[in-house]
Amino acid sequence: MKKYLISPGKKQYKANLHCHSTLSDGKCTPEELVRMYKEQGYSLLSITDHERPHAHNHLSTPDFMLITGYEAYIRTNTECKYDAYDKELHLNLFARDPKNVTCICYNENCCKYNRRDNALHEITAKAGSERPRQYTHEYINEFIRTANENGYLVAYNHPYWSMEDIEDIRAFEGCFSMEMCNYSSYISNGLEYNGQLYDKLLSAGKRIYVHGADDNHNEFPADHPKNDSFGAFAMIMPEEFTYDGVIRAMEKGDMYASMGPKFHEVSVKNGKLHVECTDVANIYVFNGGKSPEFMRAEPGKVLTGGDFAIDHRARYIRVTIEDAQGRKADTRGYTREELGLD
Repeated sequence: MKKYLISPGKKQYKANLHCHSTLSDGKCTPEELVRMYKEQGYSLLSITDHERPHAHNHLSTPDFMLITGYEAYIRTNTECKYDAYDKELHLNLFARDPKNVTCICYNENCCKYNRRDNALHEITAKAGSERPRQYTHEYINEFIRTANENGYLVAYNHPYWSMEDIEDIRAFEGCFSMEMCNYSSYISNGLEYNGQLYDKLLSAGKRIYVHGADDNHNEFPADHPKNDSFGAFAMIMPEEFTYDGVIRAMEKGDMYASMGPKFHEVSVKNGKLHVECTDVANIYVFNGGKSPEFMRAEPGKVLTGGDFAIDHRARYIRVTIEDAQGRKADTRGYTREELGLD
């Protein structure tokens, strides 16, 4: 019996889950961002301003939905000062309830866009301790747990840019997904594609999904080579296009990350993996071992899918497809149990 990991019968909705507006350090208003992304064929947008929870539900339409969320950060100094040579943690919080604008572990040093002394902004509801934020595993896990308990899905942002050690990342508990590609970082360093890190986490038994996101601030116009919009995204596959349906799909991992290519089908039958996709040059099937299965298109030709044997020792399976321009798309890691190997 065929088991679908990505079903051809499910509609896919294009999403940018990391975005900044004039409510923090972005250059476009929320209204401008909605117009831009609708014009580019997106169906979902989360405006995740820095420490600035804000609901943009009034901008949603039947064919375009805003996901309420914001970006939080924790630095190694308690005053939350930026240091280009020190590690820090950034998290995106996505609200299960579109009206939820609770600020988790509010701290004035971090929340400069949402301060008590700023008459332009109202302080949102707060949850968790207001003590100084601490870059310790204990505090970070407390922060994530508090966010989860107060109705948020928590995502781990731009691992390469954050300069965190693998031991730190492995210790964080409660994140449902991580950014496989953060496009704003990727165009500046060429390295914010995190496939190697993801394999290390999966091999260590970490259960976490992946998505792509722009993290756009729009300091440069759309036709500028440094423009940070429309470069990485998530394809989300909800049972129904409602707010609850999209959040449930994200929580279940019914999504994948992409910089361009798209999956049509990923399925398992009789110990074989079947992949169908848009035109690509390469297909890789990672399993936690030294040598993934792979296909490469012959010169002048393309691949639109393939069949791969699943090694009985596979720790997990995840698929990467790559087009002729080097743009990739990545499934999440599927466990042995999901693959029917146990």
